[in-house]
Amino acid sequence: MTKVLLVTGASRGIGAATAGLAAERGYAVCVNYLRNGQAAERVVADIRNGGGQAIAVAADVAKESEVQRLFATIDERLGRVTALVNNAAILERQSRVEDITEERLQRILATNVVGPFLCAREALRRMSRRHGGSGGAIVNVSSVAARLGSSGEYVDYAASKGAIDTFTIGLAREVADEGIRVNAVRPGYIYTDIHAAGGEPDRVERVKGSLPMRRGGLPQEVAQAIVWLLSEEASFVTGAFIDLAGGM
Repeated sequence: MTKVLLVTGASRGIGAATAGLAAERGYAVCVNYLRNGQAAERVVADIRNGGGQAIAVAADVAKESEVQRLFATIDERLGRVTALVNNAAILERQSRVEDITEERLQRILATNVVGPFLCAREALRRMSRRHGGSGGAIVNVSSVAARLGSSGEYVDYAASKGAIDTFTIGLAREVADEGIRVNAVRPGYIYTDIHAAGGEPDRVERVKGSLPMRRGGLPQEVAQAIVWLLSEEASFVTGAFIDLAGGM
């Protein structure tokens, strides 16, 4: 049976690295993106040039109708999803809580919390033995911010990732006997474009000296952990977390 993987937010960074590595391991991959179609198509082209199978599909995971369309497209073009990586997430400019607006909170929570719930729901309807599926695996991309809080910078983002940690534990226990494993990774300071959205593109360079390992992480290092959690090598692992934070 073909292994079919959806990676949300896969046009860049951790998502793109995960899509590429998973394709090398035999997955047919859907590269989901929101706006940067050119970047997503480059990821797809790299996979196809390496002999893999991939498609790019635009969809806003914060919107139910678009998530449903995303999964329907995968059903039609690749087959039933057997693996999901909930990677899509946003943050906004560094801010103290006293300056955060309701609109900002709604945006953060819609993408970072509602999105993974909706994608997991659609994946479960295809993976679960209760629905005629053959099982599968979900990996949620959380953050060490969930346990550190990101005070003075991104408390709202950190709180959204705390919700993902709770979601991971609860869902893992809920579907463990349906053939579905649910785990999470918690990256720390990783060299990706997300820091530019927060107003500090070189943030990793600024803070890396505070880490025990004295360096930032690479998207490929996170991808390796994600793909391992998806694999049969992690067949007895569910409800677990891997921190990729250089000892932080």
